[in-house]
Amino acid sequence: GRRVAKLARSKRTSVRLAQRAQIVLLAAQGLQNKDIAEQLGIGRVQVGRWRERYLESGLQGIERDLPRGAPPTKVNVQKLVELTTQSKPGAATHWSTRKMAAELGVAPSTVMRHWQAHGLKPHIVRGFKVSRDPKFVEKLEDIVGLYMSPPEHALVLCCDEKSQMQALDRTQPGLPLKKGRAQTMTHDYKRHGTTTLCAALHVLDGQVIGQC
Repeated sequence: GRRVAKLARSKRTSVRLAQRAQIVLLAAQGLQNKDIAEQLGIGRVQVGRWRERYLESGLQGIERDLPRGAPPTKVNVQKLVELTTQSKPGAATHWSTRKMAAELGVAPSTVMRHWQAHGLKPHIVRGFKVSRDPKFVEKLEDIVGLYMSPPEHALVLCCDEKSQMQALDRTQPGLPLKKGRAQTMTHDYKRHGTTTLCAALHVLDGQVIGQC
């Protein structure tokens, strides 16, 4: 933050280092690589390189040049995929690009690139349920059949319930809506126990039948 800004402003800073500091500062403001490149009059590849170096090594990453001919850090793709799919980082529910980058010693952008290539999205979790009923398929076909080809004069209802619903009431009556004033309602409430709502949808005409 402050050290980067100081580098960008200092007259003692070399032109190259000041430019790298400006890249980091503009990136922190939310600018894209193409916008930074246009503003500083440099190439997008150069902008991306120094942003990646800063993410990977902080201030040291932009202060220090790579030795000429030094190969870029390579990622162990097999290890990256195995860690992503078969493990979790400490005190976290899933891997993030920064945590994985720190684990493998590469830049977060490198992790993201390989995740995209392998179709991996650790932050997304989808729920599922598997029935252990041996007659599940048979029952499924019967139910779907009622929708797809109902018998003549059949009454088809889709039923569900919502249990443990709290019956609440406000401690004081609110004021009604009128011109220049919104309807009011107190934050305090009193409990009247719980109830269960049972409801059914009449598939033919869309009528909903409910009872607590």
